[in-house]
This record gives sequence, C-alpha cells and structure tokens, in this order.
Amino acid sequence: MSQADNAPTGLDFLRHGEPVGGSQRYRGQIDDPLSEHGWAQMRQAVAGGRPWTRIVSSPLMRCRAFAEELAVAMGLELEFDERLKEVGFGVWEGRTRAEISAATPGALERFRADPLQQRPEGAEPLGEFLARVGRACTDLVTRHAGEQVLVVCHAGVMRAVFHHALQVPLAAIYDIQVRNAEFSRFRHENGRYTLLGHGLKALPVDRGR
Repeated sequence: MSQADNAPTGLDFLRHGEPVGGSQRYRGQIDDPLSEHGWAQMRQAVAGGRPWTRIVSSPLMRCRAFAEELAVAMGLELEFDERLKEVGFGVWEGRTRAEISAATPGALERFRADPLQQRPEGAEPLGEFLARVGRACTDLVTRHAGEQVLVVCHAGVMRAVFHHALQVPLAAIYDIQVRNAEFSRFRHENGRYTLLGHGLKALPVDRGR
C-alpha cells in the first residue's frame, strides 16, 4: 500500500449556481444551463481558496460548463461521473413547488415526511439513487486517495453524500438545506468520513485538512 493510500483525502462538494428559470423548479435531470447569476455565484464561490488537485463533475450542464471553465483556468484534470447526476423527479420535473402544491395538495409535505415511499410518479427510486452516489463516493476516495478533490454536483447528490458518509437517516435527508454555490467539505481517513463544514460560501486559503 502506498503512502497516498494512507493519507487523508479531501472532498469538497459544491452545488451548482442558479440555473436558467430559477431554483424553485424540480428540474432533476432536466439539463438547464446556469443563469448569468448562477455563473456569478459559482465564480464567487471559488474566488478564495483553491486547494484542489482535480475536479470531478456531474455531466449536467449546470455543473459541467463551470467545471470545464475552472479546470482550464487551474490546469487541472477534469472527469465526469454519470452517478453524480441529480435524482430524477418523474412527473415533478420542470414544475415549481407552487404548481405541484396546486395540482396535488399535500404532496410535497408527504414527500418530505417519507421520501422513500411518497415519491412522485416516475421518480428514480431513492434507494437506487443513494446507492449510485455511494458508489461514486467510494470510487473517489479509492482512486484519488491523498488528493483534494472538488466535486461539482447537485443538492440531492450532496444530501446523498450525508447519508453515505455520516449515516443520516433517509427520513431526514431532505431536512438538510443545500443552497446554490455553497460547499460541503469532508475528509476521508482510515475508512471514515469527517464533516469539516457545510453551507460554506467559500473555502479558506489553506487546505484545512
């Protein structure tokens, strides 16, 4: 086993900025790009510390385009992982919370109370979503041991990381607030994850590890 295999691995998960059409829609896997405001949010988020050795991104455009820009600016390797796509929301895709509540009163409340069983019609099964994100996390800490990796992804993916890394119960994952262009920072060491920060608008200049 190499020295890198024993070294702590840093994972900085960054949610994409505001997409075109705003953030009140359940877009799931609809491939909307970032709005001008979303671009500004993302550029501001990475204006401070940039400790990364590589970038991994969801292939959806609201993540991909910024990851490509940043990788070029920093001269870093960039890879895309299909497993980091947002969860699919079925018939809710493209609809606002207000539209869903008007069409099906109480549906959002039932979903938040029981996200496993009260999913919208045609939605990706939550267990399958959590499993694919968990596999992506395991691959990240295995393949990039000892590195500091920036992961550009989605709110749902970041909630799934909390479940995978910290065993947050399924019933509670939608109680975790994940805002646009904010970080969650984890360290993986000796087979365990440690949460170093959540809801971070920027990172310190040092690696913070």
